[in-house]
Amino acid sequence: MPDLLIELFSEEIPARMQPKAREDLKKLITDGVVEAGLTYASAGAFSTPRRLTLTVEGLTANSPTLREERKGPRTDAPEKAIEGFLRSTGLSMDQLEARDDKKGQVYFAVIEKPGRPATEIVAEVLEKTIRNFPWPKSMRWGEGSLRWVRPLHSILAILTDEAGATVVPLEVDGIKAGDTTRGHRFMAPDVLQVSGFESYAKQLKSAKVMLDPNERAEAIDHDAAQMAFAKGWEVVPDKGLLAEVSGLVEWPVTLMGEIDGEFLDLPPEVLQTSMKEHQKFFSVKNPKTARIEGFVTVANRETADHGATILAGNQKVLSARLSDAKFFWENDLRTVQAHGLEGMGAGLDAVTFHNKLGSQGDRIRRIENLAREIAPLVGAKPDLAAEAARVAKSDLRSEMVYEFPELQGVMGRYYAQKAGLSDAVADACRDHYAPLGPSDAVPSEPVSVAVALADKIDTLTGFWAIDEKPTGSKDPFALRRAALGVIRLVLANDLRLSLQSVFAQGNPEADTADLMSFFHDRLKVHLRDAGIRHDVIDAVLAMPGSDDLTLVVKRAEALSDFFKTDDGENLIQGFKRANNILTQAEEKDGVEYSFGADPKFAETDEEKALFAALDAAEAKIAPAMADEDFAAAMSAMADLRAPIDAFFEAVQINAENPILRRNRLNLLSRIRQICLDVADLTKIEG
Repeated sequence: MPDLLIELFSEEIPARMQPKAREDLKKLITDGVVEAGLTYASAGAFSTPRRLTLTVEGLTANSPTLREERKGPRTDAPEKAIEGFLRSTGLSMDQLEARDDKKGQVYFAVIEKPGRPATEIVAEVLEKTIRNFPWPKSMRWGEGSLRWVRPLHSILAILTDEAGATVVPLEVDGIKAGDTTRGHRFMAPDVLQVSGFESYAKQLKSAKVMLDPNERAEAIDHDAAQMAFAKGWEVVPDKGLLAEVSGLVEWPVTLMGEIDGEFLDLPPEVLQTSMKEHQKFFSVKNPKTARIEGFVTVANRETADHGATILAGNQKVLSARLSDAKFFWENDLRTVQAHGLEGMGAGLDAVTFHNKLGSQGDRIRRIENLAREIAPLVGAKPDLAAEAARVAKSDLRSEMVYEFPELQGVMGRYYAQKAGLSDAVADACRDHYAPLGPSDAVPSEPVSVAVALADKIDTLTGFWAIDEKPTGSKDPFALRRAALGVIRLVLANDLRLSLQSVFAQGNPEADTADLMSFFHDRLKVHLRDAGIRHDVIDAVLAMPGSDDLTLVVKRAEALSDFFKTDDGENLIQGFKRANNILTQAEEKDGVEYSFGADPKFAETDEEKALFAALDAAEAKIAPAMADEDFAAAMSAMADLRAPIDAFFEAVQINAENPILRRNRLNLLSRIRQICLDVADLTKIEG
């Protein structure tokens, strides 16, 4: 079985596009050859800034010959029917076979598709892949029609077996497939002839090309950590930047420099953001001073002076960038000192938030009022929460945030501290946007929680009031993220509040019931991720108090744990049996059996035992539910399992005596009602 090696060699591929391009190349080629009848053992994709590579091991040398028999019309069928059958099979009349069938003779077509060599199939699949590759952006160059992310220079495509390597016969827009590649653009640009993946990878390594992006990332991470350790420093972790930088170089050469002393007093986030966004530098912290004092840059080549010239050039550009950042910082501080943080944010009245929801200033005033209302519910002082809401977005008017929007909130905290505001207010300026994603930390300080909730709920109720809701996959105002943020704030802080009441305070014109339904959908996703079944969630959401998310989750967790036990699984079967019998009887009789079960009509020991068990369960479940001791309520439900099972085995519900039948149906109604007091078990599947 031959092995396949493909390399598409081009000008630099943007780092952000490389991971998906690797997966796309692997999927398109492997799916294509499998559809054509080949099989393979394994496949792996790699990339550098200048090449996409795929290796496929254990590819079959030929596709199998396929034989298909297709039944056609009767031999005495109309001529047009027979002609249609011939067209569909591609055969002539003399190639058909007449065979006896139950209803007479019928034409059969035997169609054989001969197998094809792998070289032919790979050539066909590879050309289709190249011409239809799903780049986010692509370009044309020269006079050809081919589009690629950057000009494509060469195609390496070979099949290797015991006899050696065979070039796949392929030409795309004048680029003919071959068995050669090139090494590093500067350090080893000569042509390399390869005979298989092992030869290819080995020669590239010798030619200063590290093919595997994970290997490049590990090399950068290791070398940077070693350089920092030698000075007693440590690299600030940044997985996203590491992945990006590893896609910018073929031969990573790690260099470390120091930040000029005049910039060391800038907030560390400013230094990190400026270096990361403008120059793709890693930040290096001095643990003794807790300041960012160094940086790591990654060059794409080795030099005779061991990177000194490269480092000096980077240092010069960095100083210019940080001079700009220092200028913004000092200007912002002068504004805060002269006008206070509210003064800095005064211009937000002239900034439109949404044409139907007013300016950013209008929004801030709404958030302030709502934060004041929410504050007592989360343990915050109303005046402090209102003050924090009033200044939380002031940094949007700062020069620093204008330059680096990702620092909004972070800079607000620094400016609040410089303005002499309390730590609670300063922290709320930073934290009120959180949580922004599933891995983001959730604020826990009461003032921060109040403002964060007010911010998100104002957004949600506002857009609900103007009927701008998410549709399908479209969510231009990130309302799903805002709702999930509210859910995480409530649950992480164990808050007890009626969300519908808060929604009404946020915007009386919003359809709070519809918004609550939207929240329930988001909560279902959140709880399913935590391993709670969707039907369990539905059973709890159908109960009163479903706008108290903390209560909902406590109920759902207890019910979920209960159904993981034998008692829980068996009890639900007993409940469903009782409910089904009762529902059918009520439909048939046209009455509701909802009261009047009397133990004096109990005939069997099992029937009497069930009455006693229901009395005992009722006495335990009602106070347990009132105290929100759901574990105790579930335990009381579990005690019903055995008496219910025994009752159904020993007692005939639809007795001939109408008094006994009515009494037993009313007894089933007690089973149903006691269970429904805990959760709507009709929602449970199975």
